[in-house]
Amino acid sequence: MKRYVIIGGVAGGATAAARLRRLDEDAEITIIERGAYPSFAGCGLPYYVSSVIGERDRLLVMTPEKFRKNYAIDVWTETEAIAVDTAAKTVRLREKDGEESSLPYDALVLSPGGRPLRPRIPGIESSRIHELRTVPDADTLRSLAQQGRRAVIIGGGFIGVETAENLKQAGCAVTLLEAADHILAPFDPDMVPYLERELVQSGIDLLLGDGAASFSDETDALTITLQSGRTLTADFAVLAIGIVPDTAFLEGSGIARNERGYIQVDAHMQTSAASVYAVGDAVETRDYATGAPATLALAGPANRQARVAADNIAGLGTTYDGISYTSILKVCSLTAAATGKNERQLAREGLDYGKDYACVLLHPFSHVNYYPGAQQMALKLLFRKDGRLLGAQAIGRDGIKARIDAIATALRLGGTTADLSSLELAYAPPFGAPKDPVNLAGCIAENLRAGLVSFTRVRDLDAARASGARLLDVREPAELAADAIEGVTNIPLGSLRERYGELDKATPWIVVCRVGQRAYNAARFLRSRGYHVSVLMGGMLSYRAERGKATPPARA
Repeated sequence: MKRYVIIGGVAGGATAAARLRRLDEDAEITIIERGAYPSFAGCGLPYYVSSVIGERDRLLVMTPEKFRKNYAIDVWTETEAIAVDTAAKTVRLREKDGEESSLPYDALVLSPGGRPLRPRIPGIESSRIHELRTVPDADTLRSLAQQGRRAVIIGGGFIGVETAENLKQAGCAVTLLEAADHILAPFDPDMVPYLERELVQSGIDLLLGDGAASFSDETDALTITLQSGRTLTADFAVLAIGIVPDTAFLEGSGIARNERGYIQVDAHMQTSAASVYAVGDAVETRDYATGAPATLALAGPANRQARVAADNIAGLGTTYDGISYTSILKVCSLTAAATGKNERQLAREGLDYGKDYACVLLHPFSHVNYYPGAQQMALKLLFRKDGRLLGAQAIGRDGIKARIDAIATALRLGGTTADLSSLELAYAPPFGAPKDPVNLAGCIAENLRAGLVSFTRVRDLDAARASGARLLDVREPAELAADAIEGVTNIPLGSLRERYGELDKATPWIVVCRVGQRAYNAARFLRSRGYHVSVLMGGMLSYRAERGKATPPARA
């Protein structure tokens, strides 16, 4: 009888154990879990804090009793793995009372996960500074939230943003502190302002470009001194600046780790040691597109890695082909999703915008706007000059997941912008449009690749104007009165064919409308008449997002 030991539960370890049982009914399977809960919904913790998820038990996916009853799997809770001897094939364990023992294995699965990063900041050991990683963490924050306390969230990643939103919903006064210029690293600077504005409009104080320098416990509060010298006062803080792999117990085991402590595995999820596999947040796998080493702390990849590890222990020989960075989160009333690379990642890989890759940014509706409830979204598509997909980001109130999932699938299969333009996607008026936003993104990208349109990005607008370009706004005068860029020339699209002679042919023109559709039509006409013309990518909606509220033109 084979003996399989899994260190760590939650998404990776619990999935591996269940898969192993389905593949080998006779094996002896043991899960070693340092905490009291071997399988819980970690992604649901912020929503339990706010009582959106009302019952604690709903977070507990599997209990030790259920593992034993449903799968004949033993779970040792409140037991810590402190060493692995790969030569003897044993794991050294320490129980809650301090007693130590050794457990032999025929195959070992490592799923230790990560622990919150706690940098060496003076005062960081304060009892008023909390984390959100486990069920007891969520219990603590829920209790504080129910008292309507003042909270500072340190870190604008997924956990930080979700915690800020849910504490605010629970009645706390919330400040979200992010040392970088923007929150949510998967989203580019021309997309993330929609999310930052949503947080502010929801009553969350957002401080960007400033980090915590020190913490000080006062009689009844916590004082946080920022790098700028500013101070914040709160009843408690939540540290959410990232995780580090919880792999110190592997020291001396001979199991290879990278310089940051992540366990290195091959395509079978096997480590450098025979019969030892690793999955989840503490694992370094590879980038699906480039093959470069990569890490990603999400439940979806952990589940898939766990299945692959179990399959290989059972002799099925399946492989894990890497991560493509697909993610989604709720930000108050918005949904934000991404897949593939963003522009920062592409720059790190040595790709240059305009030379190696291009992008389009559009604002389609979630479904046909003649059917009630249509919501406008922002959709950004990144692709190589040959059309091969590199990544996408989408933000809106409806229909976001379906669009990112479609693009993620095409990207994973090596798809191109031409593939997106021709995808046959489900349509009915309540759900989409005959030309779905995914199709539309592909069509615009194909127009760009064919030379039918050129774009000026909002970030490049000032430089273009300084070089002599002028703005032509083709919206109606009433639209400009409410919202326009200073210094534009206004000729509505419906009048352009009669009035285009008013435009200087020697001047480069950047055409703008609300989202870009009218501007594209105007640009096509002007190009047919010999004008040098481009379209402001994303129109006024993108301009407002990146620059803030535009102002009406000055009156003569």
